[in-house]
Amino acid sequence: MNPQNGANALDEFLSASTFSVERLHAAYQRRQFRPSELVAYALAMARESEPGLFTCLLEARAMEEARASDARWDAGRPLGPLDGIPVVWKDLFDVAGTPTTAGSETRRHAQAAAEDAAAVQRLSACGCIGIGKVGLSEFAYSGLGLNPHYGTPINRASHDGHRAPGGSSSGSAVAVAAHMAWIGLGTDTGGSVRVPAAFNGLAGYKPSIGRFDKQGVFPLSETLDVPGPIAHTVQDCAWVDAALRGQPLHALKASAVSSLSFVVPINLVFDGIEPEARAAFEALVENLRLAGARIAYRNIPAFDELAALTARHGTIAAAEAYAWHQALVDGPQASAVDRRVLARMARGKTMSALDLLRLQAAQLRLVRDCAALLGEGWMLCPTVVHVAPLVAPLEADDALFHRVNLRTLQNTLPGNFLDLCGVSLPMGTGAAGMPLGALISGAAGRDDALLSAALGVEQLLAGSAQFG
Repeated sequence: MNPQNGANALDEFLSASTFSVERLHAAYQRRQFRPSELVAYALAMARESEPGLFTCLLEARAMEEARASDARWDAGRPLGPLDGIPVVWKDLFDVAGTPTTAGSETRRHAQAAAEDAAAVQRLSACGCIGIGKVGLSEFAYSGLGLNPHYGTPINRASHDGHRAPGGSSSGSAVAVAAHMAWIGLGTDTGGSVRVPAAFNGLAGYKPSIGRFDKQGVFPLSETLDVPGPIAHTVQDCAWVDAALRGQPLHALKASAVSSLSFVVPINLVFDGIEPEARAAFEALVENLRLAGARIAYRNIPAFDELAALTARHGTIAAAEAYAWHQALVDGPQASAVDRRVLARMARGKTMSALDLLRLQAAQLRLVRDCAALLGEGWMLCPTVVHVAPLVAPLEADDALFHRVNLRTLQNTLPGNFLDLCGVSLPMGTGAAGMPLGALISGAAGRDDALLSAALGVEQLLAGSAQFG
């Protein structure tokens, strides 16, 4: 391939309005450009990006992996649809030879990881090319994505000032939205994949607990943490899902929307919703109904009980975060931690063993109750009840930050406690032209069916001018 022709073809490819792993794979098949050309472009963009987007670039490793991918494509033997696909890792995932900072100043010079995390190994084995590790809320403990130590990534959809990227997997989403990567691997403890996906107009998939190996992932809550991908499409997420489980990578089959049943909660999920978000969600529901889907509005008792449990006993995440970080929270380095994150972790200090046992017992029961209520149907709600907020007011007012953070996570947090697998899909735009998301959730273990259902809804949205 003539290098100049390859550069022109890459420029043409990147100027298009649609992005997906499938489209990139097809470009490689047509020999439009090589993986090494795309990776060199991505690294150049990453070097010029704002502070906080990348915590570490993997330039030597990325180019070595890209040249290996070139050779496989040149020989006509790519490893599959993920071969040559740029990926970024939330800086909770161990990557051999680099420190895992968890977005904390206290870990900036941590000992380098001896080996890759299991998820990094699995995606690398499928030909994914890791271009770098990306920023996050410190210790993954915020839904907004602000980080005072490394910087807060810029939400690329913002046109009226710096708006929040969403958290805690902020860099994972922004790098994909900025076309520096096609897959951003994150983690989700209370919404940390689904929220940044919604704020950046992307697809984000939170799997059921235990679906993916968490070896080599720095924890926030051992009980609730799950790795998950942020990408442009549901199919992209499904390929990552298969790769992380060591399964063959097949094209996903969409469920017919007319075969789907949805429960729309009437409690919690519309509290404080912005008018534009409510209108976009109602338009989605109407489109689903016109396509033959069955829609039922119901009270979800588990939501009310979870709110009462939290008010009485605290949260599992706070208890486990404090247990993990107790020496830091109570030690001399506490002043080096983001004060807003420190306050959230310190709440676990006031919890008793009885509080945690009550929460754990209730979780087992409510997971079963919610699964029985949903059956083979799906829960549908806005991912977040508002668009990404402006960063400056949040940085200036801690009380406002905490209020907005809770509001941001109100619709996603229950899914972690109730072990609901979920996919956030782009749902048009709201205030200030910022992206909105729709969240489809299902009972634990129904991930395969969830991805097929989400693909069906995604195709319906793609065919609607209102959501295009």
